[in-house]
Amino acid sequence: MSDPRDSSRDHAISVDAISSERIDSGDNVWTRRLVLFLRIMAVVSVAKGLYHWAQVTGFVGGEDQAFENQTLAWQASTVYFAVIELVAAVGLWLATPWGAVVWLITVVSMTVIELMFPAIYGGSLTVVVAEALMLTAYLVLAWMAARERPP
Repeated sequence: MSDPRDSSRDHAISVDAISSERIDSGDNVWTRRLVLFLRIMAVVSVAKGLYHWAQVTGFVGGEDQAFENQTLAWQASTVYFAVIELVAAVGLWLATPWGAVVWLITVVSMTVIELMFPAIYGGSLTVVVAEALMLTAYLVLAWMAARERPP
């Protein structure tokens, strides 16, 4: 037969594991800000990914802007971003290290395409500046979050 103390102890352990609430002492302010930033970037990545899928499927643009009428470089880039943005969004929302890495790859990829291959998407400096600002914000938040954790 089981001891009633064992079942109450097991219940207490499982409840502690489920509802482990930390005392909000302000020790992890930068980490919380970083996670909030990652979640915002996840929403932005979902929007960008869905926009690229809308381009592929023909939901946006006219007949002259149809996916089939674009260059092979534009088609390949659009499919690449349609997939990788959504993968990055999942990882960012979960605040996983691989999500940040995939997101960084998308930021660098878009910047390189805009700067080095302006014939694909038009070489918009606005996009480059926006990507650079997002990257800078991430690096600052990650740096500050790392500083508040003990070595």
